[in-house]
Amino acid sequence: MKKPIALTCGEPAGIGAEITAKAWQALRDQISFFWIGDPAHLPADLPKVLIDQPDQAAAAMASGLPVLAQVFEGALTVGHANPDHAKGVIASISTAVALTQSGKARAVCTNPIHKKALKQGAGFAYPGHTEFLAHLGGVDRVVMMLASDQLRVVPATIHLPLADVPTALTASLLREVIRITHAGLRRDFGITSPRLAVAGLNPHAGEGGTMGTEDDEIIAPVLAQLVAEGMTIKGPLPADTMFHARARATYDAAICMYHDQALIPIKTLDFDRGVNVTLGLPFIRTSPDHGTAFDIAGQGVANATSLIEALKLASTMADARVFNARFFDARFFDARGL
Repeated sequence: MKKPIALTCGEPAGIGAEITAKAWQALRDQISFFWIGDPAHLPADLPKVLIDQPDQAAAAMASGLPVLAQVFEGALTVGHANPDHAKGVIASISTAVALTQSGKARAVCTNPIHKKALKQGAGFAYPGHTEFLAHLGGVDRVVMMLASDQLRVVPATIHLPLADVPTALTASLLREVIRITHAGLRRDFGITSPRLAVAGLNPHAGEGGTMGTEDDEIIAPVLAQLVAEGMTIKGPLPADTMFHARARATYDAAICMYHDQALIPIKTLDFDRGVNVTLGLPFIRTSPDHGTAFDIAGQGVANATSLIEALKLASTMADARVFNARFFDARFFDARGL
């Protein structure tokens, strides 16, 4: 029997509990997972089963949402984050990672958090979820991928002002992002020979230096080196011609140079089904591609599609990683999956 997925509670004042309830209803006969958080934060009419260990989750799924209970301090104020919940939210994440790394769970799926509340309530020292997970996983560099059935995209730089991107975009950064992405596609998506398309930074990929020199001076040499190492890569390509249907059929993932260059295409093509994946961790991590949605919390209208897809993708990735561990020599990947 497959081990369950560990699902964190996320920000209690947001839509995490509601979409978790809807995900259980949708997936109860397909995937085994358990939720880590305070049972009092879940919808009152949701069937739930308190468990002591992850291996009890599979049997519990048919009767109710399996819950590994943590008691939170402070009152639940739907739609308004309570900093008193910060320690509990952080503990939910830490517990999910620990159970996955110990082999008791097969993957981590995270509900959205509210970073300001974590900082106010517990002095959270990380810019976001991903950096905290990298710390827990003991790695320095991870890669954010947004994935759906229609497109996979990776931004080389993420939450930066656009004016700062050219300085942040170094050859070493781009090389590492591409290598982690390539390894992740092999190990966690089961793609033996990944095909990558790499966008240029400037319009028309610089057009021979007339619209910027970064494409020729930074991006192209990195791609040439990686192609020489055996990777299948096209680029740097004009970003405005990379995302129509015929172009998407020619690659397995697109590497983009900045946040909006990557996220606008996938959110336009598949807004509800996009999943946030962290590559480069020693464990599987997925997350819905949206925030806490305080404005609709508690109203019963939140769309759970992205969380459902995140749980399904976590399961698929975990299967691929198990297959690779079983059938490939350990030297196929190093400690970071490269």
